[in-house]
Amino acid sequence: QVQLVESGGGLVQAGGSLRLSCAASGRTFSNYNMGWFRQAPGKEREFIASISKSGGITNYAGSVKGRFTISRDNAKNTVYLHMNTLKPEDTAVYLCAADGGPSSAYYLARSQTYDYWGQGTQVTVSS
Repeated sequence: QVQLVESGGGLVQAGGSLRLSCAASGRTFSNYNMGWFRQAPGKEREFIASISKSGGITNYAGSVKGRFTISRDNAKNTVYLHMNTLKPEDTAVYLCAADGGPSSAYYLARSQTYDYWGQGTQVTVSS
């Protein structure tokens, strides 16, 4: 089992920045690809970004490319999501997820790929 705990969410004005963290425990963190997703009320869960086990391969949704950056620190068992130039439409619960399979960008963009999920952290962007 892998336990994931997100933190860093909050209320921010449009144009502002936040850094989300996801701390993992329970298994060897470097054996897992990591992803960030978000879910707004009444909407489906949306892929945001993924990062491979070593951190060498990253992938982003078009809606956040150039504004968000995913990174990981395997020594700290933590994955991060740096969010800049936030917009009201970025408002959602942000969830991190872990997957122990191959580091395929295609599959890592699909929520069904992931084996473990955190509880999420709320991000609210005011206009």
